[in-house]
Amino acid sequence: MSSIAEPKTSTPAYPAGRLRTAWDELKKTKPTLRIRDCAQELGVSEAELLATTIGDYTTKLEGDWTKLVERLPELGRVMSLTRNEGCVLEHKGPFQKVEVMGPPAHRMATVIGPIETRVFFAAWKFGFAVKLQTPHGLQQSIQIFDEAGSAVTKIFLVAPGPGNKAGSNQEAFDKLVHDFTATDQTTEIAITPVREMPTKAIADIDKGALLTEWENMKDTHDFFGMLRKHQVNRLDAVVLAEGKFSERIQKAALKDLLESAAKDQLPIMVFAGSRGNIQIHQGKIQTIRVMDNWLNILDPDFNMHLREDLVESAWIVRKPTTDGVVTAIEAFDKNKEMIVQFFGLRKPGIPELEKWRTLVDSLPRA
Repeated sequence: MSSIAEPKTSTPAYPAGRLRTAWDELKKTKPTLRIRDCAQELGVSEAELLATTIGDYTTKLEGDWTKLVERLPELGRVMSLTRNEGCVLEHKGPFQKVEVMGPPAHRMATVIGPIETRVFFAAWKFGFAVKLQTPHGLQQSIQIFDEAGSAVTKIFLVAPGPGNKAGSNQEAFDKLVHDFTATDQTTEIAITPVREMPTKAIADIDKGALLTEWENMKDTHDFFGMLRKHQVNRLDAVVLAEGKFSERIQKAALKDLLESAAKDQLPIMVFAGSRGNIQIHQGKIQTIRVMDNWLNILDPDFNMHLREDLVESAWIVRKPTTDGVVTAIEAFDKNKEMIVQFFGLRKPGIPELEKWRTLVDSLPRA
């Protein structure tokens, strides 16, 4: 069983002041490379790279992140982006109902409305306000990163849209940045490794006890507690449940799933996220496009970008609840990390749609 090691501050990969120079040199040879990809090429975190622009077009933020999230509705219509290695979700709209809950060490928030997220503040370490001039104009955002310097979520201001859609509230953005501006505006940050929860090897899991508890679940949220109790990796649990609560499907079935849902106008739910933020889409989808390795949903106020080449396995996963069985499609990468989940749209107290189950049953098994 792995243990939780005490995190240590990483040794800077570049001497003070040299990282920005190295980035500038990289951009000369690869001008279209995004900051996230530049950071990977330079062997640093995205937050460390962004911090080199403090005092130029970036401001370091600090304060009570729960208060910052509670004030996001002031910004009006924005674009909220949350991603992991394999999937990006983007929603345009206002933050509406924000509710913060839980003890300080495990503080979280639910955001309900056109932008829907589940926020886990324990992973919110670094914050920045960015005002970057691009070939397409001024791009303004609030960007949050975890202790390892990986992006948690990014919130971008947007211009007025078609159909009289309002733009973001510039005055509210400027006030928010002012109120959360950090005293320390130095261009270096100290990152630390993520403290992973301990899990057992799959061969050491009591499969019988795990599946018995799985069978007796009353709510889908019981699943997380079950994984912690048995100290089992999520994908390992799905593998152990194969033939009883899970089935392996072809990776190409993800495209089939989205195209069928769009064609039949079947409302679905899409979950994808980082350690500190899970973003959720609920509703019908329209436009499905494949571009290179990316499987995309390209709708007016919602985009999903899924790296199909990073999907190592895809599964049908069924969870018993008091409302009946809830059926999910879950995709995992080679590191056993979950990339994205799909559900039929449902609300607590209401069984899932039969059309969703029929669609899932039609998907090609692996």
